Amino acid sequence: MTGPARSVPTDIPFGPADVPWQKAFSGLRTLDGTPTVTPPSSDPRETYDDVPGIPYAGFQLPACALTEEQYTEAESLLRAHLQRQCRNSVGFQLNGDLDYQHRLAPYLDLPVNNAGDPYRTGSVTHNTKILERAVLDYFASLWNARWPHRDDDPESYWGYTLTMGASEGNLYALWNAREYLSGSPLLHPTPTPTPGPSAPGTARNTLAAAHREQGSDSFHPVVLFSADTHYSVTKATRLLGLDTMRSLGERRFPGENPLGRGTPWPAAVPSAGGADGKGDGDGDGDGDGTIDVDRLAVIVRFFAARGFPVIVNLNYGSAFKGAYDDVASAARMVHDICAEHGLDERHVDHGRPGPTDVRTGYWVHVDGALGAGYAPYLQMAHQAGLVAAAPPLFDFRLPQIHSITTSGHKWMGTPWPCGVYMTRTRLQMLPPAESEYIGSADTTFGGSRNGFSPLVMWDHLARRSYDDQIRAAVECDRLARYAHDRLRDLQAESGRDLWVARSPFSLAVRFRRPSTLIVTRYSLSCETTRVAGLVRPYAHLYAMPHVTRDLIDALIRDLAAPGAFSPDSANT
Repeated sequence: MTGPARSVPTDIPFGPADVPWQKAFSGLRTLDGTPTVTPPSSDPRETYDDVPGIPYAGFQLPACALTEEQYTEAESLLRAHLQRQCRNSVGFQLNGDLDYQHRLAPYLDLPVNNAGDPYRTGSVTHNTKILERAVLDYFASLWNARWPHRDDDPESYWGYTLTMGASEGNLYALWNAREYLSGSPLLHPTPTPTPGPSAPGTARNTLAAAHREQGSDSFHPVVLFSADTHYSVTKATRLLGLDTMRSLGERRFPGENPLGRGTPWPAAVPSAGGADGKGDGDGDGDGDGTIDVDRLAVIVRFFAARGFPVIVNLNYGSAFKGAYDDVASAARMVHDICAEHGLDERHVDHGRPGPTDVRTGYWVHVDGALGAGYAPYLQMAHQAGLVAAAPPLFDFRLPQIHSITTSGHKWMGTPWPCGVYMTRTRLQMLPPAESEYIGSADTTFGGSRNGFSPLVMWDHLARRSYDDQIRAAVECDRLARYAHDRLRDLQAESGRDLWVARSPFSLAVRFRRPSTLIVTRYSLSCETTRVAGLVRPYAHLYAMPHVTRDLIDALIRDLAAPGAFSPDSANT
């Protein structure tokens, strides 16, 4: 049932010339004078957020289109605005040191489309899959996976380049993990003979397909992630209908939170130095941002003991603090606890005579949105004696790692979000459907995929040697230390605690949130946390390749000016 009809204003100014929307039609008309399209119900200019220095009217799209003069004025304003904001941006994991247009501009007029699997050309032949495979091989080598990809080599890598950033990689990893742990068919099954009777004193974990149909807990994965994990993981669990420790704990095990009996289940595994996990908000929230491996172990053991397979997300360069989880220790711990409960090797019976396939009862994913693209070069720098230390091991040298993702727009630097997802060939799941239309199995998340992203990433990697990447990594590490030292000096000079901190190896330096003007000028990223019972509004800067000491110095000067820390940034 619809409500009463609302009267539509007829005099709303629209477009650069402020002509009312209804009067901007020209040319082809219908019998009643205008095409059957919906007019604005209110003035968009009064509804949307303002962009300083950018009048929205100049960018509105009237039915008569923009004149050449109007287009030129709007485009010039936008370009100047974005150039200024990108030049001064220090708050996000984005590399603004880009140089693509004079080489790659001709490709903008070509509809490249990497539909389907990267290793099948398919019928959409205007693609860049040859470059995509080169980029994937590069990362397979960088992450110590077996390469090249071969369908007949279960230990070789498989991956694809993402149309979105690492958020898509996280979503795909959790989908792959859900299907794998819930017993869905593998794309490349490597069957083993059905095991005979178990030897005395041993147990065999054989899971029948009938159990899956009956909703057995053995096929019911639970996702575990830290309090410092990127929000995309939580979003992905909701999209995929996956249980988290909180949702499953509250529904099935109320009052049994193993981190504090009788207390609410926390949303996430506590970070080191973070909240105590009892759900009451107590504890120091100013830790370095790495996952608390000991408390993760408590949660893994709780669910593994009850037969639930676990999906564990580990951060390698977390979004706000830039923290590097101890991936090796956490992954070994997950395996060892799962082994205690028969979740290290599960024989999945698909309800037909013959062999079973063998899978783990856990999945370890590494969200390396920034770190997986940056840290390998810092590790090389450490091996060469150029830096004193480097982040911990995270890649496919660890047998417990199932998948890794990274973003292209972070360390490498691209004009738009993109990235890489990688797993092992034996872990690929049978796609939901085959597509004769594209002439390729659609093993990726999207149907049509951006063919420009592999071109841009290939261009970046083709023009930079390992030596170039190592030098850039070392310089960014030094710049992060410089920013940290300058902020500490400012803190000492001002006599005010600015909460300056830098997690080990992080390119992020966090500090008290300044005024809105400074946040906007430098595109600072902000986050509020609770420390010792008090709310702290933080900002952070990232020492990315486009950031210079001069830009850091300019930020420090603005932070030293009167009113830089307005009342809304005070400790509440």
